[in-house]
Amino acid sequence: MSRKKFDTDGDLATLTKPETKRPKLYKVLLHNDDYTPMDFVVMILMDVFNKNQDEATYIMLTVHTKGMGCCGAFPHSVAETKLNKVMDLAKKHRHPLLCTMEPE
Repeated sequence: MSRKKFDTDGDLATLTKPETKRPKLYKVLLHNDDYTPMDFVVMILMDVFNKNQDEATYIMLTVHTKGMGCCGAFPHSVAETKLNKVMDLAKKHRHPLLCTMEPE
């Protein structure tokens, strides 16, 4: 048996569902340099950002020709984790690859 709620005047009150906001998204960006091999950038895009070969190649070429490319947009904590993973891999392989994030 369901109960109905009444306001102070005795009228039937409506229950409102609180609005949930989507988290603010952050773009993760790769920056071009003259030293990081293209195949390493493709590998990063496939391993860290789950891109397929074609998507990874397209983003890598965008980074190469335009100086910067977007790997995706994520909630802050996810973007930060992916950025740190990219930077750790670049450092481990001794590449100067730069990865940043900015609000969408």
